[in-house]
Amino acid sequence: MSLRKKPWNRTDHPVYAVSSRNGNEQNMHIISYATAISMQPKRYVVGIFEGTKTLELISANPEFVLQILSKEQYPLVRLLGQQSGHSINKIARLQKRNLITEWKGFSVLKDALAFLHLKAIDQFNGGDHTGFLCEVIAYKNMNEGVPLTLNVLREKQIIRG
Repeated sequence: MSLRKKPWNRTDHPVYAVSSRNGNEQNMHIISYATAISMQPKRYVVGIFEGTKTLELISANPEFVLQILSKEQYPLVRLLGQQSGHSINKIARLQKRNLITEWKGFSVLKDALAFLHLKAIDQFNGGDHTGFLCEVIAYKNMNEGVPLTLNVLREKQIIRG
């Protein structure tokens, strides 16, 4: 019953992958805290979890790619969201599985629905996440499909809530 759920779990939200880099260091990370906040100029607010390799890389290089994932990409959440980029090379594992390509100098997932090249222009403390206000530098639609959402991850028992 939805009345038993916390209010923030009653609505479905998209699941994204962030591709970040600084020099030769790269990482890819799952996030669900991202939303468009302005139409003109086009801006997003993105929340990156504290202590992650992604936060370290974006803090050093404010440009990154927000990837809209397809529903079929749900298995990637175990690698990109439940393992640390401090302990494993996620990009190497994705390359080995032939799942990535390059766009705007970033490693991105071939089967993603779309890419947004973002540049952080401001940041703020969001509690257990750092929030970034970002300009959209470029975007590209890649594939048709249904976006991956938190409800899909709940149905597949990858997350609770």
